[in-house]
Amino acid sequence: METVEPISLYYKPTWVVAAVCFVIILISLFAERGLNYLGKCLTHSNQDALFEALQKLKAELMLLGFISLLLNVFQGLISQICIPSHFESTMLPCKKHTEIKGHENYSPPAINNERHLLSEKSGSFSDHCSLQGKVPLLSTESFHELHILIFVVAVVHVVSCAVILVLGGARIRQWKPWEDSIKVAAGPAKVSHRHHLNNVLKKLAWGYWRRAAVISWIISFFKQFYSSVTMSEYIALREGFIMTNCLSHQEFDFHKDIVESLERDFRHVVGISWYQWLFVVVFLALNVEGWHTYFWLSFLPIVLLLLVGAKLEHIIVRLAQDVDVMKKHPGQEPAWVRPSDEYFWFNRPRLLLDFIHFILFQNAFEIAFFFWILWTYGFHSCMMEKKGYIITRLIIGVIVQVLCSYITLPLYALVTKMGTASMAELVSVPVQSPGII
Repeated sequence: METVEPISLYYKPTWVVAAVCFVIILISLFAERGLNYLGKCLTHSNQDALFEALQKLKAELMLLGFISLLLNVFQGLISQICIPSHFESTMLPCKKHTEIKGHENYSPPAINNERHLLSEKSGSFSDHCSLQGKVPLLSTESFHELHILIFVVAVVHVVSCAVILVLGGARIRQWKPWEDSIKVAAGPAKVSHRHHLNNVLKKLAWGYWRRAAVISWIISFFKQFYSSVTMSEYIALREGFIMTNCLSHQEFDFHKDIVESLERDFRHVVGISWYQWLFVVVFLALNVEGWHTYFWLSFLPIVLLLLVGAKLEHIIVRLAQDVDVMKKHPGQEPAWVRPSDEYFWFNRPRLLLDFIHFILFQNAFEIAFFFWILWTYGFHSCMMEKKGYIITRLIIGVIVQVLCSYITLPLYALVTKMGTASMAELVSVPVQSPGII
């Protein structure tokens, strides 16, 4: 079979170059104009938090594009850096085909398809290093694969953010009828509140065994799966927030306040922090053949997520237990849920959001890493490992994304209303029109 030699733009028809550039520019313009139009819609509807989230998302995409640009600019320089050949034989994600007995012709399909296109260009750098008895730090082919990884990470990050917004908004919309039912019952509001508060105390606080730390944590852990927030809990927390801040029962829209809190939380989770980039670097370094790092790290997001969800539910339990203690002392009536930072880790409600942020990013990156391997090397690549590992990782990734977006993040938006930071936000944040969520 004849080898196809790569042809420079020097000898390419101008119409081919122009056509390819036109398509790429057209797609880029559509994406850019679409984001600008979405930003204008958010601005016109006074969605400041979502508009800032969109701006942060655009900044993250620009950062990924800048990383890709740096790889292109310094590709030649890095490829000319030579290292001893024995350095290239340690910490490999896959064994080299020459080391696999009976598989001398083994090579990932995607690499075979591209090798004849890149071999001539990368060969000059290889010759430069081989004359010194060394090998290039990174080949041209490796740079191409890194470009694909950056693109896949950007796409999955955008899709993950969209899923968070859609599922989180859908979950909070389910609480809207509870808010409306309170405003309809204008006369017997106090009676209704007392009834719902008693329901919460009956389920979470009454009984000696419920007050035991181990039992209360077990209840909190399982509660996040079947009834993360009940109508009685919503009304009891709403009443406590209103009473503490001396607000009007009929005029204050607690549901709208939670929607705005979710939008501010979304603005935080769409960003990528420095420690998350550090995680990416460590993950790439530890993805060594035989260590199964990709498989074991896939359990970290779901473990952290279940811990955060249990903590949020446990805060509701502890607040209910405090109300029960107040009711047992004379002169403490009327009793209501009293917001406090005491039951948050280190008295910092924001710390839970940082955990959620890390969970969502790590999960999105691992999903992106899977699709990158699938696209670049194929399903039967050694980096995919066993089919059982693949299925397990995908199931965990979907569970984490849905559970965090639909349960944990909306629950965080509600429970942090019981923190002192929410009271400060109530004073500092101007009233906005209802959100698109």
